[in-house]
Amino acid sequence: DVQLVESGGGLVQPGGSLRLSCTASGFTFSSYWMNWVRQPPGKGLEWVSAISAGGNLIYYADSVKGRFTMSKDNAKNTVYLQMNALKFEDTAMYFCAASTRYLPQADPKKYNYWGQGTQVTVSS
Repeated sequence: DVQLVESGGGLVQPGGSLRLSCTASGFTFSSYWMNWVRQPPGKGLEWVSAISAGGNLIYYADSVKGRFTMSKDNAKNTVYLQMNALKFEDTAMYFCAASTRYLPQADPKKYNYWGQGTQVTVSS
């Protein structure tokens, strides 16, 4: 069975850092683009970042550019999201998702695989 398991979420103060992980199984991870998509409480889904299958191309939403860094370890079937300088508005459920191409969209139906999410709360 295909699984995407996110971890690393939690409560952090504004200006703090967190590193999210997403570990995949059940499909050829190295052949897929990986993405992070988030959903703030009471709001819609927002695409955050994407990394190519080989990890050499990375794209970010303007709202996180310069603060978040995405990376991919194909040997570990894991993708990471290093989040620095966190803001209140970064509070959200963060999902990882797999796609066969660059797909800067937030609609889960557009993705091949979708995880269960990990909660990030930025609060003082």
